[in-house]
Amino acid sequence: MFSLFRSRPPKNKPMLPEGVRIFAISDIHGCSHLLQPMLRVVDADVAHSRPRYAIEVYMGDYIDRGPDTRSTLDILVERSRRGNAVFLKGNHEAFLVRVFEDPSLFEDWIRIGGAQTLMSYGLAPPDLKRDDPASILRDLIRAMPGEHLEFLDDLRLSYTCGDFFFVHAGVRPGIALAEQSESDLLWIREEFLRSQEQFSKYIVHGHTPVRTTEILANRVNIDTGAYATGNLTLMSIQGSRMLAV
Repeated sequence: MFSLFRSRPPKNKPMLPEGVRIFAISDIHGCSHLLQPMLRVVDADVAHSRPRYAIEVYMGDYIDRGPDTRSTLDILVERSRRGNAVFLKGNHEAFLVRVFEDPSLFEDWIRIGGAQTLMSYGLAPPDLKRDDPASILRDLIRAMPGEHLEFLDDLRLSYTCGDFFFVHAGVRPGIALAEQSESDLLWIREEFLRSQEQFSKYIVHGHTPVRTTEILANRVNIDTGAYATGNLTLMSIQGSRMLAV
């Protein structure tokens, strides 16, 4: 379900440090075919504008729902070798780790797009009435390259630069950013989305799909539902200027 679009830009514009340009992408959900052209845009922009520091921030939910989780993680692992990228954890990555630890959650994972992830690694869609979840998960772990598993293990919960705080889902109002729980950072919706609190940093997030980038006084949502809409948003930030592509 898509949130209704609203636009109410911040009055006091948040700023990045001088010379820093950030490129942010969220909720890729296995859509490597949409990620690749966005990365070409990033590379062309960096080559043209030559910022002193170009930082790529990927904000979670790389897996599930879309057609090619494996290729998406291949691309991101390769991107990580450049040394200027930050990778945040999404609720889908956190949930898959829980499923590996507790196969009783397998059917819940399938309902939120896990079958597409299995198929991207060459495994058949499961028959939930016949197949053993633990066996399927063992097959998935064997099929996943070690660097994919390491990538999932190394994801961060948030990233701060200048006046901006990057996170997958959002933050709980009334609690300092440094004291936020992992659950809220990965899963929160309504309490955060309804809040007009001016947080100590300007929040850049995804997790709740909107039809087009939602820029508000205290936050910006860049999840445009790529797997359902074919629209993967790239947010470029330099100084106080935010541009969504």
